[in-house]
Amino acid sequence: MSPQPNGVHVNGGGLAPSTAGAPSRVTLSLGHLPSKKDIKAPWPRTPPGLTPTTLHGRPAYRGYHEYSFAHATMQSRLPTILGKAIEDTTRTLNEQSSEEKVVDLVACIERMGDLMIDLSENHKLRPIIDDDEADVALWNKEIAKYFQGKDFMNAPWLFAEAYKYRRLHECFSVSKFWKDYDVFYRQKCDTFSRSAEAVFELSMRFAEPFKISDNLSPEDKLEFERNMFKRTHPKQIKSLQSTGGDHLAATEKNILGNHLSELWESVKEVRSKTGGRVDFVLDNAGFELYCDCVYADFLLQSGLATQIRFHGKRFAWFVSDVTRKDWEWLLNTMVYGQLFPKATDVELESLRRLGQRWKQYEKEGKWVYEQHPFWCTGYTFWELHSEAPDLFLHLSHSDLVFFKGDLNHRKLTYDCAAPASTPFDVAIGPMASSAGAPKVVSLRTIKSDVVVGLGDQGDEIAEKLDKEEPGWKISGKYAVVLLSEGRPGEKVRFA
Repeated sequence: MSPQPNGVHVNGGGLAPSTAGAPSRVTLSLGHLPSKKDIKAPWPRTPPGLTPTTLHGRPAYRGYHEYSFAHATMQSRLPTILGKAIEDTTRTLNEQSSEEKVVDLVACIERMGDLMIDLSENHKLRPIIDDDEADVALWNKEIAKYFQGKDFMNAPWLFAEAYKYRRLHECFSVSKFWKDYDVFYRQKCDTFSRSAEAVFELSMRFAEPFKISDNLSPEDKLEFERNMFKRTHPKQIKSLQSTGGDHLAATEKNILGNHLSELWESVKEVRSKTGGRVDFVLDNAGFELYCDCVYADFLLQSGLATQIRFHGKRFAWFVSDVTRKDWEWLLNTMVYGQLFPKATDVELESLRRLGQRWKQYEKEGKWVYEQHPFWCTGYTFWELHSEAPDLFLHLSHSDLVFFKGDLNHRKLTYDCAAPASTPFDVAIGPMASSAGAPKVVSLRTIKSDVVVGLGDQGDEIAEKLDKEEPGWKISGKYAVVLLSEGRPGEKVRFA
């Protein structure tokens, strides 16, 4: 047997060293061992293909709607995401040494396998097991009331997709050692480390508190703030990740429903009120959370707000959503971490100073992180007023609530096939019309079928894009910034 290139070979019991300097590779001659057996796996590694049901007569998107992104998600994306989660959890399993923890995690992986079968074979939705989470009753109430006998493809996509992630959490929440395990944690951390250039572009600009020249007139100072507001807006600074700082202005033309001017007027009004509280219902961890924090920092420094409340998820949700662990990791990595080995000392110091200021905001109560159980239920935000009255009352005290991302937008708008010309305040129902409803803004990159708030010409705009750019609703090229004035200041009432 001749030696393999750049490696060693095993022939009988002897080793022949490679003469090359590259890392060695080993080939084995295993004729003396039993032949391989055909072993059937307990779940498919490569998954096979596969009322809140209408709003004012407009159908909710479902997995069996082959024309929709719901179909691609339920048939392909979710099984693929779950398969990756199983692989990552198996990697964690292989890093363990304690037999108790190993056996416990094996059971978690087996439950993930059961979920894979249910998902890929389109089984019926069963109740959530009581795992001591505060949302169990909410989930099972909705399943019993609306979805008895419904399967993954037949139930509304928004509910079925959320149900899948709740079942994924259940795989771990019933365990002894892995109750709070986040199967997506590594992926979320990577989104920040991969964005080094944009991270330092921002930290070098915002590490030191910004100052407005005293030589400017009141009108010029206000104009300066308006420009800063637009430059530090999450929809703009997120573009640094892909386009660089010189192309931020070009992104605004792709904001199809654009209430930025109205939003600026609302933000100015916040400053004139006592309290000055702004809330962020967060979306993605990593670099996007970092951008949200840059924006929140600007709001505090400019006096446009005096307190920011950040709302995250109780557990791993829709792959990339922010949890408390993600929040703490970001701030501590900025101050203490060594995530960017190629960064200069000046860049690292800028990031450290920024992180220190943000941690100080937390200590002073200017930044508050919260995680209400309702955010991880299958309900849309049309039901927030009725199913989580405490949370609605809490949000009613905010001067402005930002809902970040595609999922929050889907939950605001009931994820129905509404015309693109539908006004945003009509599409979000009780979140705009209920007494005490706060001002609400949705910051969303369009990544799914529901599109509203594009104005009187919205239907024509959508039809034109349907013809000229098929797939525009899921490409991530377009965005909306939509504002609802709500009914702030009115006494909140519950039936």
